[in-house]
This record gives sequence, structure tokens and C-alpha cells, in this order.
Amino acid sequence: MSIYRADLLQGEKILVTGGGTGLGKSMAQAFAAHGAEVIIWGRRGSVLDETAAELREATGGKITGQAVDIRNAGAIDETMQAIFDEGPLTGLVNNAAGNFVSRTEDLSPNAFNAIASIVAHGTFNTTVAAGKRWIAGGHKGNILSIVTTWVWTGGPFTVPSAMSKAGVAAMTQSLAVEWGPKGIRANAIAPGPFPTKGAWERLMPEPLAKKTGAGQGASTIPMRRFGEHIELANLAIFLMSGGCDYLTGEVIAIDGGQWLTSGGNFGSLNNLDDSDWDMIKSAIQSTNAADRAKRTA
Repeated sequence: MSIYRADLLQGEKILVTGGGTGLGKSMAQAFAAHGAEVIIWGRRGSVLDETAAELREATGGKITGQAVDIRNAGAIDETMQAIFDEGPLTGLVNNAAGNFVSRTEDLSPNAFNAIASIVAHGTFNTTVAAGKRWIAGGHKGNILSIVTTWVWTGGPFTVPSAMSKAGVAAMTQSLAVEWGPKGIRANAIAPGPFPTKGAWERLMPEPLAKKTGAGQGASTIPMRRFGEHIELANLAIFLMSGGCDYLTGEVIAIDGGQWLTSGGNFGSLNNLDDSDWDMIKSAIQSTNAADRAKRTA
């Protein structure tokens, strides 16, 4: 349940990248439910349209979906200008991401770029597109980036994501200092396990889950459970509100204490053999093919 009054974000205008599904969708709904105007970005226009309609019905708020591929810096800048032409954003949530597990020696340059182009380049370009307009217009701004606890522990078998997320954390701390005098705050959230429908099963088939210990579920988390989307949304609302204007440059973990006890990463994949990695590769390829089919349908 929400812990805030319904009009807490009244007058805010917040952009959420990767807002069509998963945690981005949950945050977008929470912002709208508390009075904010919300814009969601993603690559699949049909998904965004469905999400925007669903969230408008659920919240009664103003929610707009815009199909933007944040791997394309020109598209980011063009769409950001169109947003600001109708009135400046007050907040930006960098949520769009990509990831897959792989032995690092098996990665190609294109595989690395597939992740870095979204997480590192896309986040940077979206942030600068908003930031330069805030600065030029003399507006205050609020940046919230979604990273991972790997920024502290490293990410075995997810090196492109770990490197990119660590870069986003460094950007957060850097801009907190550089843009603080201009009235722009920058913080980040590092979530632990917050289940999204089907994601874990597609990435980690049941035989491999048992072999790596992932089949133990929440038993490796000190609080002995997974996170609920509303819990992350409550933290995001707090960071987007005017109640913590003195808070900037922070990376806040919300993971039930997981990374403190286990690192919160994929280190257990050291238990896999070549046949297991072939199974994972096949599962990832099948998922990617299904996603491409949806985008072209």
C-alpha cells in the first residue's frame, strides 16, 4: 500500500524510460496515482499504448506513451525537445535497461554494445537531454536512476551490465556535485529481487535454478522474501517528492539485505558446465526471437 497522501506529486511532470513493463510500469503508476503527469518511453509503441491506457484507467491521471529507442541519441533529443516545448519536466527516471547472463569470454563486441548502448549511452544521453534544458531554462530538476547492487560487488557473468550500471552510479554522484548548484538533484536506487512475470523462468530454466541454488528462492535473503513492487515505488515517490530536497548523490539499496550477505549477483553460476551454458544461450535466443516478433507484429 502507498504511505503517502494522494496529491503528493501534484504539479510534477515525470519521464520514466522503460516505463511500459516491469518496475518502470509500477513506478509510473505510483507517480500518476499521487498526482504527477507521467510520460513513459520504450521501444514498443503498442505496449506503451496499452500500458498508458491501463494506468489512466487505474489512476485517473495523465499518462502518455512515446515510442523512443534510447539507443538513438537523435531520437532522444528530438522527443525531449517536444516534451519541453509543452512544459519542462520536473523529474527523470532512468529505468530502461537490458541484460543477459553469459561467460565473459563468450561475449562479442556486439553483445557488449547491446547492453552498454541502452544502460550506459542511453542513460547518459537521456540525462543530458533533460539536464541541458533544465539548465538553459533555469529550472530545477530531479534525476533518479535504477542501478543494481553490482555497482558495489561487481557482476560475474553480467559484466556488460555491471560495467554500465557502475558508470550510471558514477554519473549520479558526479552530477550531484556538478549540477547541484543549478538546482538539479541526482540519486539512484539499487533494487534486489523484485519478480516480474516470467523473467526469471526464461533466464534460468528449472534444472539450472536447482544447480546454482537459485531454486532456494528467498532463503538467501536476510528478510526471507522477495521485494514487492509497491515497496520500490514508495522509495521512488519519496525521492521524486519535495520532502527530501537535501538528498543528492546517493545510491540506495532496497534488497532485503541480500547484497550484504551474498553479493546479490550471479556468482553461483560458477557451478554450471558447458551444456548448462548451451541451455542458457538457447533460452536467451528464444526470448530475443519472441521479443522481435512482438515488435514487428
